[in-house]
Amino acid sequence: MPNDRKINSTAACISLMLEGCELKKVRSNSRMYSRFFVLDADMRSVRWEPSKKDSEKAKIEIKSVKEVRVGKKTPVLRSNGLSDQFPDECAFSIIYGDNYESLDLVASSADVVSAWVMGLRYLVSYGKHSPEAPGTGHPSLRTSWISSVFDLADLEKSGRIPVSRAVQLIKALNPGMKTSTIELKFKELQKASERPGTDVACDLFVEAYCELCTRPEIFFLLVQFSSNKEYLGVKDLLMFLEVEQGMEGVTEEKCLEIVSKYEPSKEGREKGYLAIDGFTRYLLSADCSIFDPQHRKVCQDMAQPLSHYYISSAHSACLLEDNFWGRSDISGYISALGLGCRSIELVLWDGPEGEPVVYTSPSAASCVPFRAVVGLIDQHAFTASAYPLILCLVVRCSAPQQRLAAQCLRKTLGEKLYLEPPNPVASYLPSPEELKGRILIKGKKLPPTCEDSEGEVSDEEEGWELARRLGQEDREAPEGGGLRRVRLSRELSELVSLCQAVPFQDFESSRRGQRYWEMCSFSEVEAGRFANECPAELVSYNKRFLSRIYPSPMRIDASNMNPQDFWKCGCQMVAMNYQTPGLMMDLNAGWFRQNGACGYVLRPAIMREEVSYFSANAKDSLPGVPAQLLHLKVISGQNLPKPKGSGAKGEVVEPYVCAEIHGIPADCAEHRTKTALQSGDNPIFDESLEFQINLPELAVLRFVVLDDDYIGDEFIAQYTIPFECLQPGYRHVPLQSLAGEPLPHATLFVHVAITDRRGGGKGHRRGLAGRRGRRVREYTSTKATGIKAIDEVFRTATQPLREATDLRENVQNALVSFKELCGLTPAANMKQCILTVSTWLLHSDSAPSVTLNLAEQYPPMEAQGPIPDLLRKVLTAYETMIQTSRTLIESADTVYGKLIQAQQAGMDFHKELHRIETKEGLRGRKLQKALESFAWNITVLKGQADLLKHAKAEALDNLWQIHNAGQSCGIGRNGSASPEPSRLQAPLEPIPETDGGGDTASC
Repeated sequence: MPNDRKINSTAACISLMLEGCELKKVRSNSRMYSRFFVLDADMRSVRWEPSKKDSEKAKIEIKSVKEVRVGKKTPVLRSNGLSDQFPDECAFSIIYGDNYESLDLVASSADVVSAWVMGLRYLVSYGKHSPEAPGTGHPSLRTSWISSVFDLADLEKSGRIPVSRAVQLIKALNPGMKTSTIELKFKELQKASERPGTDVACDLFVEAYCELCTRPEIFFLLVQFSSNKEYLGVKDLLMFLEVEQGMEGVTEEKCLEIVSKYEPSKEGREKGYLAIDGFTRYLLSADCSIFDPQHRKVCQDMAQPLSHYYISSAHSACLLEDNFWGRSDISGYISALGLGCRSIELVLWDGPEGEPVVYTSPSAASCVPFRAVVGLIDQHAFTASAYPLILCLVVRCSAPQQRLAAQCLRKTLGEKLYLEPPNPVASYLPSPEELKGRILIKGKKLPPTCEDSEGEVSDEEEGWELARRLGQEDREAPEGGGLRRVRLSRELSELVSLCQAVPFQDFESSRRGQRYWEMCSFSEVEAGRFANECPAELVSYNKRFLSRIYPSPMRIDASNMNPQDFWKCGCQMVAMNYQTPGLMMDLNAGWFRQNGACGYVLRPAIMREEVSYFSANAKDSLPGVPAQLLHLKVISGQNLPKPKGSGAKGEVVEPYVCAEIHGIPADCAEHRTKTALQSGDNPIFDESLEFQINLPELAVLRFVVLDDDYIGDEFIAQYTIPFECLQPGYRHVPLQSLAGEPLPHATLFVHVAITDRRGGGKGHRRGLAGRRGRRVREYTSTKATGIKAIDEVFRTATQPLREATDLRENVQNALVSFKELCGLTPAANMKQCILTVSTWLLHSDSAPSVTLNLAEQYPPMEAQGPIPDLLRKVLTAYETMIQTSRTLIESADTVYGKLIQAQQAGMDFHKELHRIETKEGLRGRKLQKALESFAWNITVLKGQADLLKHAKAEALDNLWQIHNAGQSCGIGRNGSASPEPSRLQAPLEPIPETDGGGDTASC
């Protein structure tokens, strides 16, 4: 197909098929033969030549086609001999005849596949009723609307409008499109029709609009779901929203609201039709965003202790540039607070006029008065978030100026300051909910024995790099080495309550002596060493205490550390240089969007629970955490800008997309699409990528668009989103600049499918799950602690653990087999499977009779009379899936109860663990191994019980989808209203989290 030929309507698809093109025909022996395929003039058959067969045998009648599949969806195309010879998007199959045979084909490009598949599906649906070429006869809904738009612009009512007005009209209807692109299109059409001039007639305007504003990938999607030719009716839209977009509880009223909001034509709105322009508008709207709207507001439990949250933290917020040459400016604080930052660092220095100032650079042209900074904080502290703000004071000024700083804080902030002393009988910090609207001061505190107006306290390393540059190092250095000492005024000391800064000694000392309101700051280098050498101890430490990580003083350019390196160890406050854009700030900004951008994100349960085993440097799946698969199809890009500094290149960019996963080491991965050559600013990628996510709660997905043929900067755009915020289905990604600013109208069009998510799929990796059951199944087991009484308790869980794994994986394997026989990927959902089977049965006059008996809780799929071999295999696979699901649903409660019982019996030992260890004489490495094994066992039991709970919920949801799809597609019988999953059988109760408290550092 010529590169400039745009398939933007069914008529264009049919036209291409009538002309014919070369496709490769794949045989069951994995050999491929080039053949010329063409649609007959009467549009009743597809033929191919050359062929040794009789010409009547080298054809398929349209009326015999059951289904058209895109990708490698048949056993022939999945065979090992072919899997790497051509991309998935270049393959398609025609399932036809009473025996459900498959004609497997490979095209030269995804565009050719789209044209043939769109055309064939159209003819299969409407061939019997409209053998004439589509587009003839009455004007379409779309043509009528575009003509009415033209008529409104035809002020003189002459039947023609100036080209300049036509250009502006199309630009207004399609924001983001370049004026030069529209002007060029009009010139091309005027030349082709031999009608040059400065005016445009209606028919030419309609033609230009259709060619410019029809996105083939969206039109292809519309045709798949349309039962009314070239628009979606209410039932079509409802099916699309439920099946592909994963929306629950969709009603026809909701669909009519969408039509009313997005369909531009009056006729379409009145009739409840969503044509291609309305459908495109809807897919581009915020209502169809890739970011789950539930996460746009605070959606997490905010009643946990403060130490259980990641806290958005800034370093050097008043700087606008780098740490050495940067300028100080008060607007930096406004910007950080506006982005939801909840921890700001303030370094206090002696001011020239007797009042303290804030600045971090010896070369700053002007410093910022502390009084002005506090006034600004008072004004903007809670505009973006109501949750507590922590001011980290690093004191570098004299005691008299400290007293002035304390007076300023009290007077300006008033009741917002949190001054209540810590509760001595509590074990954890208060929650963000309890501290709403309050400002906490993090800083040093005078010892209780000090009765004077000022005293000496140990100082932190933070800020001394700048002191050395200011020439203060000698004056401040302690005699004989050791920790530096500084003078602290009582007034400033009394402002510190829940965030008392103390020096870190070691993890054992902290476990035995640190109080919950005391917190340590670590340099990036020191924290990095702990993260690499003793990550388990750091994770355990952060369950109870707050830790703040600040950048290395060697980062004089204000570059940023990777916050994921410390989030994976549970460090709550990773201080970022907000003024420095790039990957690290993208991760930070994207991460803190997930809880209403309030500056607090709840850490994963496995990192909060009193007893849990978690390896921050895990290279594989974690015990008890269900790994998920992300199937990501990057379809196209829209209105991509040119990279900065690429002026010498001209208009064309050659973009490609990198999809990056950032998280624990086991999850970090990057895949890229092919380069879209000479595609302008609206490239088609049409490429599928896959990621396994072992700890979804800590994973972040980053899209980066780059130029493969750059001069200067290759960066085009990016977007960063937490994995938990992804919405499944067809979505547009709103691209941003390097600095995180929105790029108007620049988007990526993608399809997202995630395991254990409704809509877009519940995928399972075939190699991991499907094949494992046929070889040696891997079971998660407990580990020996070396303490007999404890090991006997955990040993009782051996059989329930095996049963839980068998129940889950038997269903999983059956699901994968059923989906593959339906010609779908493992990412498909059950509703898509039932609808696929129904299309086979409804697209033929001689179709076998197969029905779903919806009167039964586990509806059987029954055949009346003889059925083809393929359909028999599908029914057998369905029966296996139903039976394994039934076994899981009916057995889950018992197995779940046994796992809970063993887990709770193990937890009964927890408070006595140290006494038992002493009695058993465990020390050193043996003691450490016993503690690790105990934590592992508790985590495995809780995790496997939760997995079983989720598997049961998913099985119940599959039954609901079967009932729902069976009714909507017409193969269900004896059906009543679709049962809700909860009505089929009550879900299992989750294992409650252990209340905070006690000695947490042991596990």
